[in-house]
Amino acid sequence: MRARACSAPKQELSAYHDRTIALLRRYFRMSLEIGRMPSVLGREVFRARVTSYRVHTFEDAVIFVHDVERCVERLQPFSRQVIARVILQDYTFEEAASLLGCTRMTVYRLFPEALDELSAMFIDSKLLAEFPCQGGPNRDRKRSH
Repeated sequence: MRARACSAPKQELSAYHDRTIALLRRYFRMSLEIGRMPSVLGREVFRARVTSYRVHTFEDAVIFVHDVERCVERLQPFSRQVIARVILQDYTFEEAASLLGCTRMTVYRLFPEALDELSAMFIDSKLLAEFPCQGGPNRDRKRSH
C-alpha cells in the first residue's frame, strides 16, 4: 500500500461510514440500472484500472459499478455478506445475524469493521475523497502579535 500525506487513523474512518453507505447504495442502484445484478460474492470482471467516477454516460456507470465491485471483492467473504445484508438488502442487524447463522453481536462487531475497511479502500482508489487534514504541525502554536 502506498502512504498518503494525510491518512485517517483507523478510529477516524467511522467519519466516512455515511458516505461509504451512500456510495454502496448508489452502486446498487446503478448496477440494476445497467442491467447487472450487484455481485457482492465476486464474478468475472472486464476492466483492470480505476479511473473516472463522475457518471454522465452508460460507460461511466459501468466503470463505477465495476470499481466498487473490485473494492467489495477485496473484503473477507463474511464481511461482504454482512455488508450485502445490512446495506444492500436493508436487513436489520438481528435479521442479518439470523440469515448469516451467527449471533447479533457478531454482526454488531463486524459491520463497522467492514465499513472501515471498505472506506479505506474507497479512499485509496479515489472513489471517496479524503477529508482535508485538520491541524498539523503548526496547529497548537500560538500566534505572535
